[in-house]
Amino acid sequence: MPSTDFERIIAALRDVERGRGRDYTSFSVRGKRFGYHWPRTDTVGLKQTISEQQALVAERPDVFEEQFTSGGFGWVVVHLPGLPADELAELVYEAWRLSAPEDLAAEVPLPRL
Repeated sequence: MPSTDFERIIAALRDVERGRGRDYTSFSVRGKRFGYHWPRTDTVGLKQTISEQQALVAERPDVFEEQFTSGGFGWVVVHLPGLPADELAELVYEAWRLSAPEDLAAEVPLPRL
């Protein structure tokens, strides 16, 4: 899955703020981080529940790897070439929803590609 599809998914969400690091772009919603993108490695890091993190890594370790846990959330690294765009859209939306205020999350549907 090309990085351009990832960018289209991000663009479909509301109130996304971008931050630039030397090798990555970070994504937040109203000041709360929900993702990272590393173009050089064609990977993204996404906030998930800990149970979802564990399930993804156990199910497909060639596509997902555990990044870290923090504040009750589990972050996963996603290797973009191994994931269809519709599945990535669901994971990005979930990461965004976990960080967005409830009223905003209720207004924004799952992005359709």
